Amino acid sequence: MLVAITLCAASFVLQAQSAKPLRVGVLAGGGPAFESGIQPFRQRLRELGYQEDKGLVIEVRNAQGRSERYAPLSAELVGLKVDVIVVQGNAALFSLKQATQTIPIVMANVGDPVGAGFVTSLTRPGGNITGVSNMAEGVSAKWLQLLKEASPRITSVGVLGDPEDVAHQTMWKEAEDASRALALTLQAVPMRGRNDLAGVASAIAAHKVGALILLPHPAAGANLQRLAALAVEHRLPAVYLNPEFAAMGGLMSYGPSSVELWRRSAEYVDRIARGAKAADLPVDQPTKFSLVINRKAATALGLTLPASLLARAEEILE
Repeated sequence: MLVAITLCAASFVLQAQSAKPLRVGVLAGGGPAFESGIQPFRQRLRELGYQEDKGLVIEVRNAQGRSERYAPLSAELVGLKVDVIVVQGNAALFSLKQATQTIPIVMANVGDPVGAGFVTSLTRPGGNITGVSNMAEGVSAKWLQLLKEASPRITSVGVLGDPEDVAHQTMWKEAEDASRALALTLQAVPMRGRNDLAGVASAIAAHKVGALILLPHPAAGANLQRLAALAVEHRLPAVYLNPEFAAMGGLMSYGPSSVELWRRSAEYVDRIARGAKAADLPVDQPTKFSLVINRKAATALGLTLPASLLARAEEILE
């Protein structure tokens, strides 16, 4: 019986595709998290019975970390009259929300969707937006704890982010609450655009911070390798959400898999294609967070990482 139901469901998808192509828009901020996730997104759609050029059309628009491109790219996707739009990043989603209140939007990698005003609640989004959040409660506090373990002598931590990003404001508040118990002082390190690296370097030098948290943002994502090098140059232990940061020379990452977030967003696309309403689909949050450590970066920073920290790592890069 289960096999028959599965075959019927697959048949329904294929029939629907042959009758009318499913047009999926993708609005991305860019960076390694997008590059590592877009192919698994496509693969998951294939696993669900969709094939490009055979009933599926995917229109990708990549802002490549340039926030000024979100508005025209959003308008372009809306003008194409796609059936659903998958979006990466809070700034991209803000622009997309202004462009359409009718086309279903699936979040692939967005932080604090309730606090940012994108959805009414996680269980009942209530509008045309649903999908997968890349954050869960306590992650910002965990980043501080990891930095303190890696470098017990630090007393101040720079938090690199966009002060106008609502999700970043939520993360800052959570980190600020956790910093007191760790005897740490937080310093804001603004980064509003992908070309603001000189300003970041100046802020780091001015505040004399001992470690660095990079909040997830397209401008940071588009500059991960350069930010990792900047952290090592200033001898700063640094942490980021996505494992691509550690792979590019940063000390460590702690967060969900970008690949898994994009694959799960493909499942939302499938459910919407079958007739589900975005307003009725609960927003999913990651349940598994992995710690990745770059031991070479630790050596360059002059750190001897405790065995207890190394033992908890999902992956250690040599």
